[in-house]
Amino acid sequence: MDLVFLGMNPAGEKTLEWLKEREDVELLVSIKEKKNLGLIEEERPELVISSGFEHKVPKEILEVPEKGVVNLHPSFLPFNRGAHPYVWPLIDGTPAGVSIHYMNEGIDEGPVISRRKVEKKETDTAKDLYDRLQHEMFQLFKDSWRDIKKGVEGSEQDLAKGTVHKSSDLDDLASINPNEEFKAKELVDLLRALSFPPHGMASIDGKFLELNVRENVGDEPKH
Repeated sequence: MDLVFLGMNPAGEKTLEWLKEREDVELLVSIKEKKNLGLIEEERPELVISSGFEHKVPKEILEVPEKGVVNLHPSFLPFNRGAHPYVWPLIDGTPAGVSIHYMNEGIDEGPVISRRKVEKKETDTAKDLYDRLQHEMFQLFKDSWRDIKKGVEGSEQDLAKGTVHKSSDLDDLASINPNEEFKAKELVDLLRALSFPPHGMASIDGKFLELNVRENVGDEPKH
């Protein structure tokens, strides 16, 4: 099967290497930048795989591959479509998970091939959950490969029951008002969700902060 690969993130790196080693795949080109999407029209692959491609793919490109454009998304669709899906499950109680779906003109709105819930822990930061989602996304892709090759029909999403976020939603969340009152758990959950070392996301009066959370294992520390 001739295919083109779009984007790159940790799951994408593993997926690309796995595909390169398969005898049933011929990788025509790997694309990371939007300006190179025209290569899909030139190569006319049977299938396009996307993981971490941060640009919207135009309709005329989506229609080129016979078996569609398949995207790896780190959320349990239809929840947390769009940006930063590793942040919101720690704040709003939506399930964390990973999904393999067909791309359409919407934002993560296409039919779902497969999806899987992923554990959330009380000690998770956004970085912890991100790493777990990336790992599980690759595993789910491998488990779904036979169906992807067949061109299986996906299941339509019930978008009314899901959630979607823009990048600006995180910007609004990350600027914490020092005069605002929080319950302790709300503030802890907020700081966990905005902790992604080494990148600071939460800020108070222009100063970045993060929460370092660890599980209590063994004896209590001695003072």
